[in-house]
Amino acid sequence: MTAKLVLNSGDLLKLSPVATPQKIRVNRRNLLDELAYLKTVEPVNLLRDCILELRQKLFNPNGGLLIPAGNFELSEEMSLDYLLEELEQIAGAFTLDRARYYLNRLEKGLTKVRTGLINDINLNRWKEYRDINTDSLWILDRRDNSGVHTAQYWGNFVPQIPSQLMKRYTKKGDWVLDTFSGLGTTMIESQRLGRNGLGIELQAATAARSTALLEAEPNLHNVTNRVVVGDSAHLDYRRTLEDAGAKSAQLLIMHPPYYDIIKFSDDDADLSNAPSLESFLEMMGRVIDGAGEVLDRGRYLALVIGDKFSKGEWIPLGFMTMNEVQKRGFQLKSIIVKNFEHTAGKRNQQELWKYRALLGGFYIFKHEYIFLFKKN
Repeated sequence: MTAKLVLNSGDLLKLSPVATPQKIRVNRRNLLDELAYLKTVEPVNLLRDCILELRQKLFNPNGGLLIPAGNFELSEEMSLDYLLEELEQIAGAFTLDRARYYLNRLEKGLTKVRTGLINDINLNRWKEYRDINTDSLWILDRRDNSGVHTAQYWGNFVPQIPSQLMKRYTKKGDWVLDTFSGLGTTMIESQRLGRNGLGIELQAATAARSTALLEAEPNLHNVTNRVVVGDSAHLDYRRTLEDAGAKSAQLLIMHPPYYDIIKFSDDDADLSNAPSLESFLEMMGRVIDGAGEVLDRGRYLALVIGDKFSKGEWIPLGFMTMNEVQKRGFQLKSIIVKNFEHTAGKRNQQELWKYRALLGGFYIFKHEYIFLFKKN
């Protein structure tokens, strides 16, 4: 794809929103030399002309800034949008001091890495992480069905959820624990992102299916991801993690059944067969107790759950389960609302459900929650 360059009334080069390559590889040394030169240019009008020339080099294979694919020596992978926006901000400065401030910031992003304790995000280039959502409302048009991901299992959550959580709250090589593994969505994303993962699944047949999917997913980072059969409410998590090669977990993901909305099995240990709401919450409490022990302090627990409607009454199942986590000393950090348009139970019944809603005076479920907690 090629990018279309245009000039606006202020003679600033802009990138049309059409067909922008997501990533480019630049010659780091040559780009730093260009930035060093720009810091010597004055007045501002001349600086803008020089930035125009620099940006044109980014689309010229012979401009000295681009590096052919596969040549990683002295190269830097960057978002083209990020680089162009930074240059545009420099060119839009009204004073040389402000322009040089932006130049120094761009140079810092190329020469220094500043990450936090729990992820690999380079805060010196935070604008580059457009794929990471920091808002509390997640609108996802469709689930990611790439690779071995499949929607052929009731209750599967969309892969974008564990992907987002791992990018925000883990580093490469960390361990992710999923207490309700299902078809292994979390483990598949963990393997793709270079994290190690352990999934717990009550049903042996489901665990076997998820293991087969996981084995079919390329392991480009040579990490360990596995699914084991077990009851999450009565599991020796420490020993199970040690058997997998880990001492503790750095991220805990829980996507339990939404009480009895979907019956996953006939097993009494299955939370979807809890005899009452109180029993469901008690069973969830045992899961939180056991899994929470192996989560490192200062790391995050993510609870993905929705509410329930029964006998004309909205049951705030999400917030009730949230309270079970809070009772155990976890600090609530965020409540994310995620949309969903279709469920297996309501498939091809949109008109019927609208009629029921109008008749019964309620609103149709279109969301679920992601509760984020930090272990103190």
